[in-house]
Amino acid sequence: MSALARKAAARWQRQFAVLRPEAPATQSHDDQPSPSARAGSDAPVPAEGMVEAFSRAVLGSLGEPGDGVLGRLIAALGATCTAELLLDRVSADRLSATAADAGEAVTLREAANGIARWAPRIDERGFVRGLEQAHRVGAKFLVPGDPGWPRGVDDLGAHAPIGLWVRGSVDALSLSGRPIALVGARAATGYGEHMTMEISAGLIDRGCAVVSGGAYGIDGMAHRSALASSGVTVAFLAGGVDRFYPMGHDALLQRIVETGAVFSELPCGASPTKWRFLQRNRLIAAASDATVVLEAGMRSGSLNTAGHAAALGRPLGALPGPATSPASAGCHRLMREYDAVCVVDADQVLELAGGAVPTAGNAVAGAGSGSAATEADADAETIRVLDALSSRAPRTVADLARRSGLPASDVMAVLGILELDGVALWRGSGWIRRRRP
Repeated sequence: MSALARKAAARWQRQFAVLRPEAPATQSHDDQPSPSARAGSDAPVPAEGMVEAFSRAVLGSLGEPGDGVLGRLIAALGATCTAELLLDRVSADRLSATAADAGEAVTLREAANGIARWAPRIDERGFVRGLEQAHRVGAKFLVPGDPGWPRGVDDLGAHAPIGLWVRGSVDALSLSGRPIALVGARAATGYGEHMTMEISAGLIDRGCAVVSGGAYGIDGMAHRSALASSGVTVAFLAGGVDRFYPMGHDALLQRIVETGAVFSELPCGASPTKWRFLQRNRLIAAASDATVVLEAGMRSGSLNTAGHAAALGRPLGALPGPATSPASAGCHRLMREYDAVCVVDADQVLELAGGAVPTAGNAVAGAGSGSAATEADADAETIRVLDALSSRAPRTVADLARRSGLPASDVMAVLGILELDGVALWRGSGWIRRRRP
C-alpha cells in the first residue's frame, strides 16, 4: 500500500467516498456525516479505485485545467504515483527521471516549471474545505472509466480533464441522446435568441441533449428552451460547481441540476477566470458530437469553442445572420475560413452531428489552439497573470504565482511586459492591475 493510500485511508478516504458515484445508495445525502465530523474516525484501507479517484481530486486542485505536462505524468505514472511525488515535493531531476523510466519524456525544464506551478497550491486545509463544500451541495466526483464519464473528453489526450465534479445526474450525458453543443455570444440579438430557442427545442424533440456553458445570451436561451421542452441539458462551468456563475443564472443552473447536470473540472471554491473560461470551452466541444455557433461577433468567446471543435475533428456548424449585423460576423467568418457548415434548423444540425466520426487523439496538439477569436489568441501566460492581478489590493509575485498556477519566474517576466504596457503597476507592497480610464 502506497504512502498516499495509507494517509488517505487514515484521514480522508471515508468522507471522500460520499462524493463518489459508488457511494451507498441506502443512506440519504442528509444522513451522511460531513468530512470534518468524520476526519478523526478510523477508515478502512481503501480500494485501489478509490485511491486513484482521491489522487485525481488532489491533482485537480494543484494544476490548472488543460495542464499538458501534468496530464502526461498521470498517463505515464498513474494518478496515485504522480500525486505522491508532488506531495513529497520531489526535485525536478527525480520527477523527470521517474517519468523517463515509465517511458514519458518530460524534460528537466518541463519538470522544474511544473513543480513551480503546482507546489504553491499544496494546501491540505483548502483541499478539505473543497470536499466539505462539495458534500454540502451534493456534488459527485467522476474519473475516467466511471459510467457517467462524458464520452469524447478523452480525445483531448494529455489535455483531458483529470476528473469532473458534477451536480445533478451523473449519467446526464452518458445515458442521454446525442449531445449537441449550442454556443454563442452573451450580447445576443432578438434574432439570435429566437433561432436558438427554435433549434434547441427541435433538437430535444429529436432525442438530443443540449450542451452549453450557462452564460448569458445564446447559452442561457439554449438551456431554457431545452428545459421548456422537458429535455436534458448540461452546462460546463469555469469555476466550482458550488458557486454558480453568472449569479444572474443561479436559478437557471439550479433547474439544470434538477433535470440534467452541471459539470466542472475545478474543485469547489474555485473562482472562474478568463483562462478557465477558455479552457472550459474545450470540454464543451469534446463532450459533444457537434458544435454549432448560433450568433457571434468577431471577438466572441464562442469562437474559441469552435476552434476546439475544429481541432478535435468534430463537426462544426454556424447559423448565418444579416450581412450587416456585427453580431453574426463571427459566424460568417467560421463559414468562410474554418469550413463551418451553414445550418438553419434542428434537422440540419442533426444531419451535421450524424456525420461525426470518432477521432480519439488525432488533434491533441492543437486542442488548445486554433481559435478563431482574437481574445483566445492572446498569450496564455499573460491572460493568467491578468486574471490573478487585482485593481485594488497589491499582490506579491508569490501570491500571483499561486493564483495563476505559473512559476514565479514566468510571472515576473509577464509583469515586466505588463508594466511597460502600463497595464500592471508596482505599489510598494505588491503589483496591481491598472484600471481602465
